[in-house]
Order: sequence, then structure tokens, then C-alpha cells
Amino acid sequence: MNIAHGSAPSAPEPSLDAKLRFLQTPSSHPGLEAPLGWLETHMSWLFFAGDRVLKLKKPVRFPYLDFSTLRAREFYCREELRLNSRLAPGVYLGLMALQASETGLALVPESRLPAAGRTVDWLVLMRRLAPERMLSHLVAEARVDPRDIDALVDVLAAFYRSAPTVGVTAQEYVARFQREQAANSEVLLRPQFTLCHAAAALDRFDAALTERADLLRDRAERGRVLDGHGDLRPEHVCLLAPPVVIDCLEFNTQLRQVDPFDEIAFLALECDIGGAPWIGPRLAAGLTAALGEMPPPALMHLYTAHRALLRARLTMAHLLDPQPRTPQKWPPLAQRYVERALVALDSLGPAISATMNRGTP
Repeated sequence: MNIAHGSAPSAPEPSLDAKLRFLQTPSSHPGLEAPLGWLETHMSWLFFAGDRVLKLKKPVRFPYLDFSTLRAREFYCREELRLNSRLAPGVYLGLMALQASETGLALVPESRLPAAGRTVDWLVLMRRLAPERMLSHLVAEARVDPRDIDALVDVLAAFYRSAPTVGVTAQEYVARFQREQAANSEVLLRPQFTLCHAAAALDRFDAALTERADLLRDRAERGRVLDGHGDLRPEHVCLLAPPVVIDCLEFNTQLRQVDPFDEIAFLALECDIGGAPWIGPRLAAGLTAALGEMPPPALMHLYTAHRALLRARLTMAHLLDPQPRTPQKWPPLAQRYVERALVALDSLGPAISATMNRGTP
């Protein structure tokens, strides 16, 4: 799908380091008056150039994504534009081609292609959002206005009403939770990790999946599994007027297939962990009224426990990187997720609260 066929086949293939050095140079961004900043994430590099942000996907491959080829990175850049236009209209502005020629590297807007160089990578161009309006920032400062949460509910409800239903069977929907639980256990029970009560939480969630699987089957059978956002966290919500939600999971269709109330349980969990437990009930009540359905409380507890254990796993998985960033940060955070999972499991009732015997920690 690469449309930028250049005329410089003799230009050497630049290394990733060469691309990053170029993108970290202010002169590489014409018209930039503010200081250039950048940030590395697990899957990409972000470059903050004035009122714009450029995202370069890392050439990596994981079990849940593959950005290892230029063609794949171009495809998922285009998917990022398409899918995020649903909840963040006007934020995702287009694609930029990183081109190589005998004179070096250059950033070229897609609208100016074909150009003389050869496209060696693609970047997503975004409007920079006000950091002080991000929900994560407002939660940390205890400055969230309930009216902004109500406005967010309006945006999410309209999105879920229009989102297409996905054809997942009841059996497959339950199986997805079972597979995630197996992955949780594989990471959280590694001998080098010593999270208190992780084994008990995993055992109790196993029991919950067995005893309350009918709740999940019912959601799939009623067509309540939709093509949603997939990663609804406070750092992806900007409380503008109206609010926008960025960074959906463009790279994995299945991870984006969710029950709206699963996504709300996830956002509520993250707000709770951040110190704003009142946001979750307001979100759930607002979405219940807007969508005209009231999920059983047990379903919300099940979703919350699932998300908490998943987040504990992803948090500890940072320590499996060859050179983990801020390694001291992850165990205490993962411990908080395990404790939150136990609270949700306690709320499911005494049968689920019974201690199993996977192990003592």
C-alpha cells in the first residue's frame, strides 16, 4: 500500500538510530518555534513539535502486534487514523513520510507524494492536546469536574450506539477471558516476582470464570460485544468540549472487541487506582441511563477483577524487557492492581471469595 515510490534507489537504508537522530533535531521540523521534545513508549516514539505530535511506530513484533515491516507500519498508521477519527475527530491529521535520498532524510506530508526520495518509514501526525486537560492529570490533582465526566458519558454512549457488533460466539467470548487468565498466571507466578496474594487472586478469578461464565455468555449472545476502543484509560481521555479519546488499539482487532461496560469497568479501575473512586459509579450510572440497560453488578465486579489482573500482568511484564525503564515503579503498582482484583472478587460473594490452593503468596 506504499504509494511513495521515490527515485533514489541508491540511498542507503537508514538505521533506526539515524531516523531517531533526525527526528530529534529541531531543524528537521520546519516552522518549529517551540522546543522539540520526545518520549519513548513500549511501541512507539512520540515527537512533540509545537502544537503537533508525530508518532513513529517501533519496528517490533510481539504476540499481539507486528510492526516489523515498513508495509505493516504503514498499514497500522492508516488504521490509527481511521479508527481514532471515531472518538477524536480533528485530532489525527494525516500521515508523514520519512524519506531518504542521497542528501539525507526528510519529512514529507503524504499530500506532497510522490516525491524525489524513497519512503523508509511512516509517522502519524496529530494535533497536540492540552496536557492539563488530560483526565489522568486532573485525577492526579483531584480537579475532575463531574460535569466533564457527564460530557464524556455522552461521547462514549454515542460511540457505543453506533459501533458495529462483532460476531463473537458466547463460547469464544468466555475463551478469550480464559486465555488472558492463562497469560496472567504465566507472568504473575514467575519465581522472580513476589507479589503478595497474587496466587490467591488468580485462583479466585479462575473460580469466578467457572461460576459466572453465564454472565459473559449472555453479553455475547445479546450482541453486546462491539468494535470499541480497547484501551480506555485516563491518559487517553482529554476533557475538552466535547471530550476526545485517543490511542485506540488499532493494531489488534480482537483486543478492540469489547463490551462497553467492560471498557467502563476498566476506566473506572484506572481512575480508582489514580485516587478518584467516585468517577467509576458516575460513569456506569450515566452509561446505564444512556444505553437503556443495566448490567448485573456481578458482571461489573467480574470485569473489574479481570482488568485488574490484566493490568498487574502488563505492569510486571515491563521487568521482562532487556532494559526495563524505571524498574522500581512496577512491583508496587502491580501490587495495587492485585489488591483491587481481590476487592472485586470479594464483591462477587462468598463462593468466589473462598481461598483456593494454588499457593500461599
